[in-house]
Amino acid sequence: MSHDKPLLVFFTSERSGPARRMESLLAHLARKERTRVRIMRVAVEDQPELAEKFRVVDVPTLVLVKRKRAVARLDGRASAPAIEAMLAEHLPETAAA
Repeated sequence: MSHDKPLLVFFTSERSGPARRMESLLAHLARKERTRVRIMRVAVEDQPELAEKFRVVDVPTLVLVKRKRAVARLDGRASAPAIEAMLAEHLPETAAA
């Protein structure tokens, strides 16, 4: 069932200060949204073919993938509210407690 969840791909680089600053934000998001989204970190130096496939020009870049298709993206450093707004449109509602 976990593979039915959307995948948020975080394209990063050790040389990118903005990407390094987003690491803790993405770690927090991974914990908070673990039931609704998977997060994968991709170092562009290690996987240039994947970065090219998703047309990554700026690092960091976030790409949301659903059913093997990119449905949303944020290029460059993004704030928590911007990421959450992007996800809200594409993630299933959380179950009522």
